[in-house]
Amino acid sequence: MMRIVADENIPLIDEFFGDHGEVIRLPGRSMTRDQLLDADVLLVRSVTRVDATLLAGTRVKFVGTATIGVDHVDVDWLHEQGIGFASAPGSNAESVVDYVLSGLLLMSEQDGEALTGRTVGIVGAGNVGSRLQARLEALDIPCLICDPPRADAEEREDFVDLDTLIERTDVLCLHTPLVRDGAHPTHHLLDERRIAALRSGQILISAGRGECVDTGALCRRLEAHRDLRVILDVWEGEPTIDEALYRLVDIATPHVAGYSVDGKMAGTDMIHQAMSRHFGLPVRKRLGQLKPESWLRRITLTGWAPPLEALMLCARACYDIRRDAMLLERYRRHYGMAEGFDRMRREYPLRREFSTLRVSLKHNAGELRDIIVSAGFSLRLAGKQG
Repeated sequence: MMRIVADENIPLIDEFFGDHGEVIRLPGRSMTRDQLLDADVLLVRSVTRVDATLLAGTRVKFVGTATIGVDHVDVDWLHEQGIGFASAPGSNAESVVDYVLSGLLLMSEQDGEALTGRTVGIVGAGNVGSRLQARLEALDIPCLICDPPRADAEEREDFVDLDTLIERTDVLCLHTPLVRDGAHPTHHLLDERRIAALRSGQILISAGRGECVDTGALCRRLEAHRDLRVILDVWEGEPTIDEALYRLVDIATPHVAGYSVDGKMAGTDMIHQAMSRHFGLPVRKRLGQLKPESWLRRITLTGWAPPLEALMLCARACYDIRRDAMLLERYRRHYGMAEGFDRMRREYPLRREFSTLRVSLKHNAGELRDIIVSAGFSLRLAGKQG
């Protein structure tokens, strides 16, 4: 039987991995080499730095990260050591898109502007960015895309550079991995010059990696001119984040944009399948067997419901970004920022994705039907079964 060490924040670890050996749960941010000396498998999230310092001299033969990003893992070193590796690309992408839409709906309501009246710039056209673009454009929200590596690789002429994106958009969404070297580094991609170029009233949403924004420069901009609308889910120096910046942004959350139970469980399922393939083991568990039923299964709307009001109602029934902002403040007051940041992630309440909510509508609710489906909710027409 194998010895499997896992970040305590990964759901369904016992259900997926318990048949393969002994499962030991540990805080991901404080894992040490001594705790892994006799481990065969290591399962992490983004808070654990996986490299030679952590694993040299251990018997670990497989590492799985239940996350989209892999910048916390020295993949080249693992390959050199013959250690199997898998991530979970796309697992929580829909959850992050839900987060962004919730933020945009909140900004729209606060500003008294139509959701469709803004052009959105998306930096990074990967799993999250491409899905965000698809949902926004389905809602008739125009998008501009910046992704230099993909533009080069695919010879895409429809992408624009970041400076053009900043100049021509009302909302800027960052969804890039953290890349420190090479032709297209993303560390401090939004640097002091570009932060200064952001226009008064522009909305910045960062839900990729905290180090992609020079948060010191952002703090200075907001201290001098509090004229930007800012939603930050990711931060430099997590969990010891800049509390001066925390107090200046409109919405602050502790790296939980992708924390739907659906996304997290999908990540566990993906690394379980990868580990099983690596060791030649049968895959006996499937996510469909283990995923809990949504406690809110259906909302019924009449055909005369105002489309934007109905969309806000459905979105907040699934996920209200304000709840997470208020919850982080409560944790900060009780435990301090660093401990509260991690404790909230560890104790994060159950959250489901938009797609788990079925909206029941009358057949003739054409505009309302279109906006509900475009936003990512499931649809049930009146008179239909299911």
